[in-house]
Amino acid sequence: MASKEHVCDNYFSLKPEEVTLIELLRLLFSSDLDSRKFIESSGEVWKLERRWILLVSVVVQRFFLFCSVPLARIGDVLQKWLNLVSINGGPLMLLLNRLRGKVIEPDSLSSTSAVGNLDRRIELDKSIKPENPRYKAALSMMAAKLSYENKDLVQSVVNHQWKMKFVGFYNFRNGYQGRDSTQAFLFKETQSDPNLIVVAFRGTSPFNADAWRTDFDLSWCEFNKVGKTHSGFMKALGMQPNNRWPLELETDQPQGSSDQHPQFAYYTIRKMLVDLLQEDVNAKFILTGHSLGGALAILFAGVLAMHDHEYAWLLERMEGVYTFGQPRVGDEKFGEFMKEKFRKYDVRYMRYVYSNDLVPRIPYDDKALLFKHFGPSLYYDSCYRGKVLEEEPNKNYFNLLWFIPKRLNAVWELIRSFILPWVKGSEYKEGWFMRFWRLVGLVIPGLGAHAPQDYVNLTRLGTLLLPQESPKVEKTYFETFFAESERSQAQDRTSASFFFHLSTISEPFPGIRTLCFLDHLVTVTLSSTWTSLTSNFKEGALCNSSIGKKEEVEAE
Repeated sequence: MASKEHVCDNYFSLKPEEVTLIELLRLLFSSDLDSRKFIESSGEVWKLERRWILLVSVVVQRFFLFCSVPLARIGDVLQKWLNLVSINGGPLMLLLNRLRGKVIEPDSLSSTSAVGNLDRRIELDKSIKPENPRYKAALSMMAAKLSYENKDLVQSVVNHQWKMKFVGFYNFRNGYQGRDSTQAFLFKETQSDPNLIVVAFRGTSPFNADAWRTDFDLSWCEFNKVGKTHSGFMKALGMQPNNRWPLELETDQPQGSSDQHPQFAYYTIRKMLVDLLQEDVNAKFILTGHSLGGALAILFAGVLAMHDHEYAWLLERMEGVYTFGQPRVGDEKFGEFMKEKFRKYDVRYMRYVYSNDLVPRIPYDDKALLFKHFGPSLYYDSCYRGKVLEEEPNKNYFNLLWFIPKRLNAVWELIRSFILPWVKGSEYKEGWFMRFWRLVGLVIPGLGAHAPQDYVNLTRLGTLLLPQESPKVEKTYFETFFAESERSQAQDRTSASFFFHLSTISEPFPGIRTLCFLDHLVTVTLSSTWTSLTSNFKEGALCNSSIGKKEEVEAE
């Protein structure tokens, strides 16, 4: 009989709250890491050449511990000011209203988060119907974006604008941090057949120090026959003391009851799903999230897979996991475990990556950290042209060969922000705050590319063909995607490294006729990719002069 509790039998844990300056110096210059008070490990601590990574992780976590209160206050002030500017019609109108004494104050239904101010769209794309193959991805991304907002706004949007059934908005406990730092909401989409229950996890809020600590925590725990997973994300999901995932919580009160505190994300959401799916025997559910939220979504599926001896029926009702800008969450063994479970229960794993987004490229995939993505990457360039890859280009981000291409691409993204509304409609107009964030992207391209704006756009405008939904056939989904991934990788391997990077430099320019000479040069040189590039121009890809005329591509 399978065990009802998964206990971490190998672990590495950092405790930044216990670090001192002397300890940090000893970390750099002493090889005796096992005696460090802020390091706990079940075995050998990392080798000498890997200790700088520990230093960065500990220092950053310590910084966020120190500045958590002032950071939250700065966020509150900025958010209030952004909402004042927005609701009053811009900085000039705010000043005029101030002089007239008629300043409009935002309430909970008109106040959006800093992330929400980057992209203020809350309406679903009405042209994407439930029967459209891209509907679930578009709905998932909008839900992931909405998760950054307050409960009142989320409930209002779901019920009144999306015309769906709001289930609940929750603040979950991170037992290791001793506070509620994980947020998610649930709603029921009743227009699809079968109905869909969507679970959306909130990502990293810019001024939430606890969320940043979770992101930078390099601790890991290894579970027998499962593999290593990111401890910071697992703790945020509700991992119990001593790195345990018991089948049920050790409590007399059922999880999910309204008067229970604390609530842990995995156990509460699982109980909610059980109740909702038993009420609607044909419904399925989706897990989604942006950034940290994507990591929590895929790890929720991972813990549920660890408990599949009791909850196999729940996995069978999981339609898919849709993540956007998701960081790495485990090692190669964990990836193989998840792929086997997803094949068994025919679960879709749609991992979307936009252009030079920094977050999907961390933690590092190298011999030091051992973190790896699994499943195909649905990669979109800055023209929203999609491609199925085993791994996104420049997988660890900090590669000097990509320094110039990334910044040229950031320049194009800034230019594109002015062009896109003219050719695709006013709903693609970017506000001044998003344009400011594009300027930040000129310095750190990975941050500008991580904003929800481009992920919403790629789900609506992207040209990637997705496999049509089909009856349950074991391995159909993964075999289809990995076959396409291997084909794409084979094409890429035919080109020399120099021309590969030259093609990246040319990425901003296709469709701008006076600047596309580089693209033509690379097209001629890379004969293996001639067909795909010319088809993009002939069919009217986003950056083509025929933009706006392209009809939505149906899955084949």
